[in-house]
Amino acid sequence: MKKALITGITGQDGSYLAELLLHKGYEVHGIIRRVSTFNTNRIDHIYKDKHIPGNRLFLHYGDLADAGRLMDLIDTIRPDELYNLGAQSHVKVSFEIPEYTGDVAGFGTLRLLEALRRSGIKTKFYQASSSEMFGASPPPQSEKTPFYPRSPYAAAKVYAYWMVVNYRESNNMFAANGILFNHESPRRGETFVTRKVTRGIAKIKKGVEEKIYLGNLDSKRDWGFAPEYVECMWSILQQNKPGNYVIGTGESHSVKEFVADAFAYADMDWEKYVEIDSRYFRPVEVDFLRADIEKAREELGWSPKITFKDVVKIMVDYDLEHFGITSKGEGKKILRQKNILWTDNEII
Repeated sequence: MKKALITGITGQDGSYLAELLLHKGYEVHGIIRRVSTFNTNRIDHIYKDKHIPGNRLFLHYGDLADAGRLMDLIDTIRPDELYNLGAQSHVKVSFEIPEYTGDVAGFGTLRLLEALRRSGIKTKFYQASSSEMFGASPPPQSEKTPFYPRSPYAAAKVYAYWMVVNYRESNNMFAANGILFNHESPRRGETFVTRKVTRGIAKIKKGVEEKIYLGNLDSKRDWGFAPEYVECMWSILQQNKPGNYVIGTGESHSVKEFVADAFAYADMDWEKYVEIDSRYFRPVEVDFLRADIEKAREELGWSPKITFKDVVKIMVDYDLEHFGITSKGEGKKILRQKNILWTDNEII
């Protein structure tokens, strides 16, 4: 039985990846930070008490800022695969806490790589790199596009990216970068714009709120579906050689398009409910991201099943139902029709 260690297991991507690996027969270990409130809601449905026979999911306290603890965990677990998904990943917040963001998103990756190097364990390492690293570089962005980061978060990710490449080349480690473009789902954090919109729609219909306040509506992003993207993470570590891969859909849509489509699907006029608040603008913007996925198509066989409009319907349906409002139900139909079956569609 293969063992996998996941940092950021309680996040959107970590929870879907844990489900996928359990489905594939892995023993899965996740690192969680100690906080005073429960923050495991995304994985509660797959977590079992460690005393239950057959349990294959284990959680360990740790932090990407604690090198000693990371070394201990790697020495104890001895994972076949390590997926580094942990970070302070909110771009706007990274301007407010740049030092912490750099420590966790940048140096956290270095601490893991160094722990693996010192352990001597032949672990395959996956680094969650980000399309934000491209920043102001014009689209489409591929593995050969120069990085031009426009936030502390993006700059930290660029540092982590090059440390992965350096450790791969200087220490003969299987260390790979997945440069993932925006990927969404009902498990997306509620402060991210897509979830803020779909959850806001549900709150307005419920009568809890009257307006949604947003920032720049003109930014364009390459938006995909998170459960599909974690399959790419796994696939990247199954290759014969480590490399760097851009993962996206190959098409872009503006924030305004997401807003308009989400409200239209809920039979609402978005212009009646959306207000612009300058506080939500970034100090510098990333205007246009679109992935060039030719390498992923050729080497990973990557071809996204879920479209932009599918993502909108899936997320709106989920948040409406979460607030006890009847949805159109097209989201779950899409998941079944397109055979996204390894995850639990009822709680997606």
